[in-house]
Amino acid sequence: MSLKFSVGDLTIHRIIEQETTFLPALDMLPGLTPEVLAENRAWMQESKALDPQDTLILCFQSYVIKTPHHTILVDSCIGNDKPRPQRPKWNMKTDDTYLRGLGAAGFAVEDIDFVMCTHLHVDHVGWNTRLENGRWVPTFPKARYVFGKQEFDYWTEQNAKADVAPFVDSVLPVVEAKRHEVVGNDHQIGDHVRILPTPGHTPGHIAVTMGRGKDDAVFSGDLMHSPIQALYPEMSVKFDVDQAAAATTRRSFLERYCDTDTLCCTAHFPSPSVGKIRRKGSGFVCAAL
Repeated sequence: MSLKFSVGDLTIHRIIEQETTFLPALDMLPGLTPEVLAENRAWMQESKALDPQDTLILCFQSYVIKTPHHTILVDSCIGNDKPRPQRPKWNMKTDDTYLRGLGAAGFAVEDIDFVMCTHLHVDHVGWNTRLENGRWVPTFPKARYVFGKQEFDYWTEQNAKADVAPFVDSVLPVVEAKRHEVVGNDHQIGDHVRILPTPGHTPGHIAVTMGRGKDDAVFSGDLMHSPIQALYPEMSVKFDVDQAAAATTRRSFLERYCDTDTLCCTAHFPSPSVGKIRRKGSGFVCAAL
């Protein structure tokens, strides 16, 4: 299983926290029918995207990218010590898998210059903070945490109506520590890192593109969760705030990168999670390298 990729002048590391069953495919994908599932069951099981009980298998991971100038972490996964009663595999977790994975890739928490969040869902912000003497503090003490303005404003508004646990324990402590930047979609970091708006899953969801002068790699976040959504781009997950917008965004994204050399680094596809977008019928595949 490959945890390291090189493209252009980037080196990309996958830091896996969990790779495990998540939800039944027919539950998570409201547009999926038993007939379409039956047609796709064999290749999905073969690619470890589906278990024998028709439950989707997802990877929960971060990417750490070394550019010539910076070390950037995209999406900080699930985290430890966080109360997540709806998700037993995430609730009050205390394992060292994530930090051990970071160390195995050759990084200490102090090495990260920027943490970029494609969106502010629970499994993408968890390691933004860690518990220290009963307080949430930034896990990556020297990093600037980059939040898209539309996404940050949306969750600020939601949190004002009723506490949103991941926002309270994994975003606001970063703000209180003054380690954050709230940025527009035109924001760039050096000459290598850009934002690509990809709304639908959440209103301010972004993908992150990297490379000097061209997109050598793109980090797609929750634009798609399972390889079957590449084959059927109109198939949204039930967690998409706007399922129709997510479907439009997904097809547009896949068309944009189809038959290019851009590495598509997905958040949740099963290992190896990274590939190049290729056309297949009226849909697409993320072809492993």
